[in-house]
Amino acid sequence: MDTQGMDTSRSAILHDKPGQSPSNRSLERGIEILRAFRPGSELLGNGDIAERTGLSKSTVSRLTQTLVGTGMLQIDAQQRAYRLAPAVLSLAHAMRTGSHVLSVAAPLMRSLAESQRINVGMAAPDRDEMVYLESIRYNRRIVLRHVVSGQRVPLELTSLGRAYLAVAPEAKQKALLNMFKRRRGNQWEPIGRAIEDARKSVSERGYCAAAWQPEVVALATPLVTPNANYIHNVSVSTDETLTSVVRELCKPLMDLKRNIQKILDAGLPP
Repeated sequence: MDTQGMDTSRSAILHDKPGQSPSNRSLERGIEILRAFRPGSELLGNGDIAERTGLSKSTVSRLTQTLVGTGMLQIDAQQRAYRLAPAVLSLAHAMRTGSHVLSVAAPLMRSLAESQRINVGMAAPDRDEMVYLESIRYNRRIVLRHVVSGQRVPLELTSLGRAYLAVAPEAKQKALLNMFKRRRGNQWEPIGRAIEDARKSVSERGYCAAAWQPEVVALATPLVTPNANYIHNVSVSTDETLTSVVRELCKPLMDLKRNIQKILDAGLPP
């Protein structure tokens, strides 16, 4: 990632920065280093991090030492590489326990998952991906794929991401669509049509559906709050048609959203 000039020309896909103060470039670069760690990329050397972030190796070397000193990274001397430190996990725990929306939604999500024997999730956008904040899995049949809190999924392919695009601010939506178009190349046309169909579905019905993985159908609906947009979804692993799954699950999904919204609007504790 090119971080040059981030304080004067921030990309539209980045999170909005409040206030007018200039961005702290060293802090931004340190956070980009932390973001470089993903499942499958848990142990990274300075060269790996430089490649993933677009930062120079000298900058990476200086900042990784600082991040080790602050307890955010651990160094593996034998591998001459770094991994995320336990302190990072405590930040995630603090985020989850401090989220009022999540504390309201989680019990209702679990009740729906248990009663219908379906998967119920809640996610939020992060740049060009969706991040699961909660995932309660009650698959009706054995599957190999398991989704957990913190897991990322493609924004442009999933019902979660498409539901978000339907309510995203116009500038961010445009920037994301342009990015996906460049990234997908010849594959973009059907994806773009599906995103537009999802936008219309959210506008008309309040939800959209997608089947981006074999024999998995998911429905998603946006929950717009004053501070952030969240997306709820329900999914099943099935060989039934998308239409039949939508017919079965659209009402439970929309009831879940209404019940969550009702509690939030009333200002009631979870």
